[in-house]
Amino acid sequence: MGANNGKQSGSEGKGSSSISSDLSSSTDQTSTKAPKNAATSEDSDLSLRTVSTPSPALILPPHSSPGVLNGSSTSSSTFGTETIAMVHTPPTSLTHPQRSLRQPRDQQEAPIDILPDHAFLQIFTHLPTNQLCRCARVCRRWYNLAWDPHLWRTIRLTGDVLHVDRALRVLTRRLCQDTPNVCLTLETVVVSGCRRLTDRGLYTVAQCSPELRRLEVAGCYNVSNEAVFEVVSLCPNLEHLDVSGCSKVTCISLTRDVSFKLSPLHGQHISIRYLDMTDCFALEDEGLHTIAAHCTQLTHLYLRRCVRLTDEGLRFLVIYCPSVRELSVSDCRFISDFGLREIAKLEGRLRYLSIAHCGRITDVGVRYIAKYCKRLRYLNARGCEGLTDHGIEHLAKNCLKLKSLDIGKCPLVSDAGLEQLALNSFNLKRLSLKSCESITGRGLQVVAANCFDLQLLNVQDCDVPLEALRFVKRHCKRCVIEHTNPAFF
Repeated sequence: MGANNGKQSGSEGKGSSSISSDLSSSTDQTSTKAPKNAATSEDSDLSLRTVSTPSPALILPPHSSPGVLNGSSTSSSTFGTETIAMVHTPPTSLTHPQRSLRQPRDQQEAPIDILPDHAFLQIFTHLPTNQLCRCARVCRRWYNLAWDPHLWRTIRLTGDVLHVDRALRVLTRRLCQDTPNVCLTLETVVVSGCRRLTDRGLYTVAQCSPELRRLEVAGCYNVSNEAVFEVVSLCPNLEHLDVSGCSKVTCISLTRDVSFKLSPLHGQHISIRYLDMTDCFALEDEGLHTIAAHCTQLTHLYLRRCVRLTDEGLRFLVIYCPSVRELSVSDCRFISDFGLREIAKLEGRLRYLSIAHCGRITDVGVRYIAKYCKRLRYLNARGCEGLTDHGIEHLAKNCLKLKSLDIGKCPLVSDAGLEQLALNSFNLKRLSLKSCESITGRGLQVVAANCFDLQLLNVQDCDVPLEALRFVKRHCKRCVIEHTNPAFF
């Protein structure tokens, strides 16, 4: 399969040599010494003419050098922090069938060869992308099995120094051999942490993967709006998008060409349901307005540390995205009680809410949430210093299904608030009171005596006596207590 690609005519023949040259020229000057023996020289010449399995050197960082697999070696060169990856020849049995016939029989067959193909495929499904490429270089049988389309529903690449643009280009070209220019099986691409990913790599994915459903590019700060627009426009089935840490991304929308092609009756909506824009510092209310207007099916939205957002942006969100179930606006310092009033319009659909370190939020905003969002399961209000026992009381009496509550660093919450919580929130499983200065052992004992299903209690930096911690341990036997008391163990 790999050897045939080097014999294609026209532009395909030129493409095969260009891939080899692209993969072997990531620096301005790269030289390869000529081999001394004839057999090695023949392999070297063939590698310049043949498109074969993408080398693991494309996918592995420089410090992990690929080993020799069944006589076929993988090679990579490292200059400083630069990784030079090359396309190698196919397995020996693919290019030199006569050579394998001359080997003794006990060397040709290994016990693992007894396994049927379906067993190999089941094993290969658990391998990451780089290891799957290595397996493809072992022998002809493994080569054919490793490139089974069902194994390539997911591409997962990691590494700070990885040439991820090049790796995506080579992998998608190989996956498009049976269906030219289209990877019909590829549904998930995870390249989080690959800081060298650029718009060019996302263009490659967008143009070749019409069935893409999940894309994670967290921490890839070179990605811009244009590439994201291209992906959501060419991948209509995309449902999960993680662009956290992509500081250049300020909006999610369709490209202008695609918008013109869509009729008003069809609408200009994007099918994304899960969107994580954590640490997208440049996101503003206008950008959130555009996102909400296009991504009307959103159910999970995370906007942590999007510090430019205000209450106005949340108003747009609630208007266009009424199905939001999970929302995080933690560390958005301009969000206030007015923003919580808008969020409360989501009513019973809201299950998860994080407003941690939103210093402008007080009991007034929490009362809105408690009154209208009665099916709330999770609330993170850590660092909301305006929250008092009155807000906790409204929350406990209205949100009876509350399972997780974080009110750490809320200095105005005292034992009175914990008593109301204990008397009403019987389903509570996780409670964080870290650095709550007004909490004493009495409040903890009331909680332990009523919330038997408590599984996690955080009382770090709280001035609670040793007897109270032991009381909690006796009554909540499955509870993990996080504390800073060296006498309790």
